[in-house]
Amino acid sequence: MPPHLLLSLLLGAIYGTIFHLWRGKTLKDLVIYGVAAILGFIFGQALGNLLGLDIFLIGPLHVVEATVVSWASLFLAQWLKI
Repeated sequence: MPPHLLLSLLLGAIYGTIFHLWRGKTLKDLVIYGVAAILGFIFGQALGNLLGLDIFLIGPLHVVEATVVSWASLFLAQWLKI
């Protein structure tokens, strides 16, 4: 597995876990937030590639763009869960 893919999954999982510690209550919330964060990170990476933004790169990984979209997806998941 390429290192940038592993870092993407790791950062997405960390963001989901942090959000769960802050706003989650059940194990189901942890799963929902983990999936939402990873999918948001992947979508943010694709968006960064599509728009050609190079704010902060680690190899081919668009960290800032992917992080912003990942957190936005977490707040959206929490809002839709209620």
